[in-house]
Amino acid sequence: MDRPSYLNFDHSKYAWKPDIDYRKHPAAYQVGKGEQGVLICEPYKSEIGKFWRFKTPEIARQSSDKIYTLFLSYLQEGDFVGADMARKYLQMGYTRSRRYANYKGGKKYDADQGYRQLERGTGNEQKALSASIFYDMWKLAEANEKYARLKKHWKDERG
Repeated sequence: MDRPSYLNFDHSKYAWKPDIDYRKHPAAYQVGKGEQGVLICEPYKSEIGKFWRFKTPEIARQSSDKIYTLFLSYLQEGDFVGADMARKYLQMGYTRSRRYANYKGGKKYDADQGYRQLERGTGNEQKALSASIFYDMWKLAEANEKYARLKKHWKDERG
């Protein structure tokens, strides 16, 4: 049975910690996979998260534009951690919008039925448009040459 990974999640082994200021201690940051750490790493969570919205395509456009502007600003400041966190929020805008596009209410599993996966295709078409907007901005961020260079260097040095 396909069960959600968060059921047996071990917080003690998670690389990202909520009590670290990653701007003051960037060496503690790991790029990781996908969106890991995005809802934990401060001060970036507070700086970026307040703009992260995808309810409608118009809201998604405004949100992704603002987050991409922050991404570019972090790059200009030489703040790779901030840029990577902004990239993760763009990616998460895509994945969460897709979740709501695919599943009614964004719920993939039914906890009352042993975490049985719910029927796909019951979601919201507006969220599919929001996902497309975030996807384009996420890929634009990943294609940024300076970001790609910094990310490769960071991963080679720190993981």
